[in-house]
Amino acid sequence: MQKPLKHLLVVEDDLDLASLEANFLATHGFTVITVHNGEDAIAFLQSSLPDMVVLDIELAGSLDGWQVLHFLRHRANIPVLLTTSAIVGVRKQLRDHAESRATLDHLAKPYTMPSLLKQVQRMLMVAPNS
Repeated sequence: MQKPLKHLLVVEDDLDLASLEANFLATHGFTVITVHNGEDAIAFLQSSLPDMVVLDIELAGSLDGWQVLHFLRHRANIPVLLTTSAIVGVRKQLRDHAESRATLDHLAKPYTMPSLLKQVQRMLMVAPNS
């Protein structure tokens, strides 16, 4: 029996990076949905919960990644991989959320696609209810 595909939500306002991430993760067996701003992320999360979210913290628009994370945490405790080039303060924010690295972690930009894949696989493997 084949393992069911894991569904990922990629929230990234850089359209080229979002496409690269989605295509790379899809070639490694994931079903990937991409959205490009916080508003679309919340709209998606209101109707569906993926197995994991790859979330850019510095989103263009009226909602940033922290606001999307806050909304998501009121609905579910699924793994979230935060991505950002603004590293200062991110680790403190992660500690302030008092979550384990199984449900909330950070990947600094720029990163390689194999690094992204490794983090996603690790988080899905150790996440509660995975």
